[in-house]
Amino acid sequence: MRTGRMLLLAAGVVFAIAAPAGAEDPPATRTIRRLDETLLGVLKEADRLGFQGRTERLMPVVTESYDVPFMAEKSLGQHWKALGDADRRRWIDLSLRFSVANYAANFDHDSGQTIELLGEEAAANDTAVVRTRISDPQGESVEMSYRLRAADGGWKIIDVYLKGTVSELALRRADYTAVVERDGFEGLVKTMEGKIADLAAGKAKR
Repeated sequence: MRTGRMLLLAAGVVFAIAAPAGAEDPPATRTIRRLDETLLGVLKEADRLGFQGRTERLMPVVTESYDVPFMAEKSLGQHWKALGDADRRRWIDLSLRFSVANYAANFDHDSGQTIELLGEEAAANDTAVVRTRISDPQGESVEMSYRLRAADGGWKIIDVYLKGTVSELALRRADYTAVVERDGFEGLVKTMEGKIADLAAGKAKR
């Protein structure tokens, strides 16, 4: 599994929110703003919270912001159909824990970067894309877009695009299906548990 690809959702970006809050935000943008504001709040207390504290603080907002069941299913491609209900629930839980661990491991100190909300656009299949730009005072700016759809509880993220084109969901599906085809589903579970443990120990941080 290519760890670098799997960390796009939590690419070590530390930021302040550049766009002002406002009641005029479209619904999908509100989801992204809420996620960003929570991350910023965690960053301000990152050292005090530690990895476990950041995980506990981030779990609710990641659960609320991402359509984790949808992404968990799509990330396994055709292999999802072969799983029973218990394994499907186990994979959804593991996918959530992995995403939260990514954030908790990488969003651990303030490096002065900023993020700008660039706008929301209607997209295919009743989805919306919210575009952002992440600026690094010591590096280049990176554009990151989120695709969201209406779900229970509001608009939720179903994919993330780095530089506007690289689909995180597609990359994960390629990684995960390769492991399943080589080692089986239990092999994938073991690999993912190892990745989470490495993140908690600071071994997989970008």
